[in-house]
Amino acid sequence: MTDFERELVKAFNRFFEENHIDGIAYRRKQHRFSSQFCDLLVDSDHPDYYMAIENKSLKTSKNNTLYFSQHFSEANDKHQVERITDFVEKSGRKGFLAVELRRGRGKSRKAFLVPWKVVDRKYETEAVGLPIEKIKEFPEIKRNGENYNIEKLVEEAD
Repeated sequence: MTDFERELVKAFNRFFEENHIDGIAYRRKQHRFSSQFCDLLVDSDHPDYYMAIENKSLKTSKNNTLYFSQHFSEANDKHQVERITDFVEKSGRKGFLAVELRRGRGKSRKAFLVPWKVVDRKYETEAVGLPIEKIKEFPEIKRNGENYNIEKLVEEAD
């Protein structure tokens, strides 16, 4: 599990606890030769918090786009975007892509939450990926010191 994934799990679970919402965020254990549907799952009886979240971390000094060919995997002749779209549709979860932009030494990281339907639409139109400028149009996952804070984020992103 990456630091970004771990931080998001903590942020969601802290949010649920502080707001007395029944819900839990977690990452299923990944085995070496098996793929997972997406990085984080959020379970709650509250429909706004029944989610699947794929996480990507991108170094902005080397990339100006999150490329479908480079930053997503392909397994069993199926692209990762297609696999996640299938999972989101079959599970009834709200799907999101959380993108952390690592901006280099001395600059704070920023993260954004992109609705999965936007990612899928871009992929279906045969775009090469999502430009960073497009990613920045979506709600930012704010930081409070070293911790991400998802307060009110889901409502904004939907």
